[in-house]
This record gives sequence, C-alpha cells and structure tokens, in this order.
Amino acid sequence: MGRLATFSKKPLALFWLLCVSACSMVQAEDHNIAYKLLQKGEILSLETILQINHKQIPGEILQVELEREKKQLIYEIEVLNDNGVVWKYKIDAKTAEIIEKEQD
Repeated sequence: MGRLATFSKKPLALFWLLCVSACSMVQAEDHNIAYKLLQKGEILSLETILQINHKQIPGEILQVELEREKKQLIYEIEVLNDNGVVWKYKIDAKTAEIIEKEQD
C-alpha cells in the first residue's frame, strides 16, 4: 500500500516540475521581449518609470507586469502602501503617464 502511494506521487511531482520549467521559460521569453522593446525605445525602463512617478507611487512594490492593451504597452504595478492597502497602477510604458489607479 505504501509503494502504491509513492508511485502515484511520482507523476504528480513530474507534472509540477514540468509546470515550473514551462513557467520559467515563459518568464525568460517575457524578459527578452521587454529588453528588445527597451532597446528599440518603445518602452521606458521600470527604473525610469518609478523615478518619474516616485511621489505618486509610495510603498513596497509587490508585482510588476508589462502588458499590451489595445496596442498600448502598459506597466501594471501592485504596491503595498504604509497603511497595508494594495494599490494597482496602470502606467503607459512609453510616456510614464499613470493611466489608472485602483485599490486592489
């Protein structure tokens, strides 16, 4: 009985390993795409975006995503402020303009 339980865990472990590997490859590809966009001047770096908006985006950054919405590249940034509230900002990746701010 113990051996059967061990055997059934191996495919599950393999499945999770494949999922993690696939996610890592997607993240690496996303990073490469963002780097190419930055090199072409199509987006500003995250560092530049945060320097420009440092007063409007106070707190600890939890997550950042670069997304395309209606042919516009957007940084989505989740921030935990000093009051423990999470805010989500949408920022134009080319101009650094804050497009949207909402409590998450």
